[in-house]
Amino acid sequence: MSESETNIRTYSRTDESETRSERERAQESTTTCPECSGRLLTDEEHGETVCSDCGLVVEDSAVDRGPEWRAFDSAERDSKSRVGAPTTKMMHDKGLSTNIGWQNKDAYGKSLSSRQRQQMQRLRTWNERFRTRDSKERNLKQALGEIDRMASALGLPKNVRETASVIYRRALSDDLLPGRSIEGVATAALYAAARQAGTPRSLDEFTAVSRVDKMELTRTYRYVVRELKLEVQPADPESYVPRFVSRLGLSEEVEREARGLLRGAKNAGTTSGKSPVGLAAASVYAAALLANEKVTQSQVSEVADISEVTIRNRYKELLEVDHGDLFA
Repeated sequence: MSESETNIRTYSRTDESETRSERERAQESTTTCPECSGRLLTDEEHGETVCSDCGLVVEDSAVDRGPEWRAFDSAERDSKSRVGAPTTKMMHDKGLSTNIGWQNKDAYGKSLSSRQRQQMQRLRTWNERFRTRDSKERNLKQALGEIDRMASALGLPKNVRETASVIYRRALSDDLLPGRSIEGVATAALYAAARQAGTPRSLDEFTAVSRVDKMELTRTYRYVVRELKLEVQPADPESYVPRFVSRLGLSEEVEREARGLLRGAKNAGTTSGKSPVGLAAASVYAAALLANEKVTQSQVSEVADISEVTIRNRYKELLEVDHGDLFA
């Protein structure tokens, strides 16, 4: 080996070790205090880097790489964020694709010409075709639209729609749809989600807004719950009371009294095997009479969508529990 090759190799090793030592010293200087070698802490609120031992301010006026706005809850943070809408289970593509608006106007608010409108309509058509790649996505798109339509008609919150979308996706992935209609499984998923969230609606209310009859709804619901092993608790009659009281325009005193009647009947064991909607309607009617507020059985029957005979039967049973001396 020649002398020149030996010198070159020695120089490269020395240079590499010096570079490594410089890097280590630079890294150490950024994490330790230059005065007392204490640990440095970064105060992001004030933009300062200080020593935890001696309090020396090593750096100030640091660049804040966060947003320039402040948010105090998740809803405000989502509304101020400028990174696009959050993903959602209520859309078949989780909201990640583009959507062309229906307004035939440009960015300045001017109406498009006839030729431009035709071109935009063709773009909308092809955009809708490209958003669904196969039959499963088309199925999911139709079902989620049906869930959103029924939830809007029934006044169900967003969390119920999200849960129903997840239930339908599970049913689709587990091949539970062959032999059953998309509308039936979608309605069953929404019914199960509403009961899981504690905001149930009666079967008659679902039948009124659904495109399937009551028989198919109940049969599909039992099948979906059994196959997916969903944990759905029996509907609590108290969950119907606030909605009935609000629709009838009654006071909070009536709501409290109705809840008390239902709790007393539940403790006495008289609610077993009876319709929760009928119990809730009868408790509201009985509570209104006890609070000297005028309401008729026909009004309660219309709001709860049950017969007046059911209200009369449940009404007497509820009052016998807490006011047995009235019927003695």
